[in-house]
Amino acid sequence: MQIGILQCGQAPETLKDGLGDYPDMFMRLLAGRGLEFENYHVENMQFPGSVHDAEGWLLTGSRHGAYEPHDWIPPLEDFIRNAYAASVPLVGICFGHQIIAQALGGKVEKYARGWSVGAQDYDFAGETLTLNAWHQDQVTQRPDGAEIAGQNEFCENAALIYPGRAYTVQAHPEFKDDFVEGLIETRAKGVVPDALLDTARSRMGGKRDSDRIADRIEAFFRAAVSDRQGAAVLEDR
Repeated sequence: MQIGILQCGQAPETLKDGLGDYPDMFMRLLAGRGLEFENYHVENMQFPGSVHDAEGWLLTGSRHGAYEPHDWIPPLEDFIRNAYAASVPLVGICFGHQIIAQALGGKVEKYARGWSVGAQDYDFAGETLTLNAWHQDQVTQRPDGAEIAGQNEFCENAALIYPGRAYTVQAHPEFKDDFVEGLIETRAKGVVPDALLDTARSRMGGKRDSDRIADRIEAFFRAAVSDRQGAAVLEDR
């Protein structure tokens, strides 16, 4: 299955050599699952020619806000709406989660209670999963058709499912602890409260359930592509 990665941001330059950039992290997260990847750096205005250039699309995180006035955000929102209308499945992580919601009519804003950094526990339909997070923005209003798939007390819309069309997660299953530590050193000082950084460091080395999210991403892509192919066969009859 061919998955197009829509790269919406970049890892800090000082971390790329050792830990890779965002597409590298997703390819490691989803390795061994029969998925093939092609990267499009949409933050640099590199867009696919069509929503049909891949069987599914994965939108990465970014240090930018979905609501910020960058030239690449309106065409990205158009791409999301076109893919959604064509039932080409979308997966979004952090910024990807937010921009999909915004493009489809939801609301994204800086959360009044501040940052979520490092290991966080989420309720996924009764199953507690621990994932690394790094965000201040949140989806504060869901679009029509979006259903909650994961949440906690701090983040109501921590994961959303748009049946057959999109699956999005606010946390970062692709972030390992060493990358979170790198972000603390390169992006957090003077921005994220020290107490939150201390708490994040105190939970490093613990259990992370990134593979469980990878399972969900793969299952979503395969089910959505299968449903779309089945619908196309029926239309041809």
